[in-house]
Amino acid sequence: MLPADCAGCRERRPGLRRGVCPACVVALGALRPRAVRPTPAPPGLPSCVALGPYAGPLREALLAYKEHGRHGLARPLGALLAEVVAAAVGGARPVALVPVPDTAAAARSRYGDHLDRLARHCAARLNRSGWAVRVHRPLRASPRPDSVTLDSAGRAAAAEAAFQPRSGGPGRGRAEGAAPVVVLLDDIVTTGVTLAAASRVLTATGWAPSVAAVLAATEKRHQS
Repeated sequence: MLPADCAGCRERRPGLRRGVCPACVVALGALRPRAVRPTPAPPGLPSCVALGPYAGPLREALLAYKEHGRHGLARPLGALLAEVVAAAVGGARPVALVPVPDTAAAARSRYGDHLDRLARHCAARLNRSGWAVRVHRPLRASPRPDSVTLDSAGRAAAAEAAFQPRSGGPGRGRAEGAAPVVVLLDDIVTTGVTLAAASRVLTATGWAPSVAAVLAATEKRHQS
């Protein structure tokens, strides 16, 4: 096989597994989900679990997937997200996954909603492991600037009107039986304002998220 760029370290290496070299596979496999909380936490932010910090191979793989068209990474990243959901929920029971939606402009630029792809692979992985998981899309995203270009104040302002409920809502038409655990999904948590805004809209529709599951959490840099 010809060498190709690893999505985790950007080195040109042979023997990639789903776009990632063996060393980065080991680094990603060593990450363990943990509870995270931005400081200060915005009102309405549910408890949040992340696979790891937004750094190293995890950061590079997310950037390659979201910004550089490496859509083949959706499956391995979705499998990693499934580990986070399993740790956050704590037992195989009915789960409703609600991905934070892309805006129409972002979805066009990325050739599809990047988080919806991750959610579908995440659900498939959990279902194969004996869970009862469905992906729900009760939210639609209003046009807003890309969060990468915003500071914390800008993120908070954009998040206020970022989401609207779709007609029908996630709580309508539930199947009989145990109510599912609602898990809000995102790829990265920074200030938490996006997750909090989505959670407030979902709560108003009658399906308050029990927890948010993300792949990466940014960490504040402390100046010396």
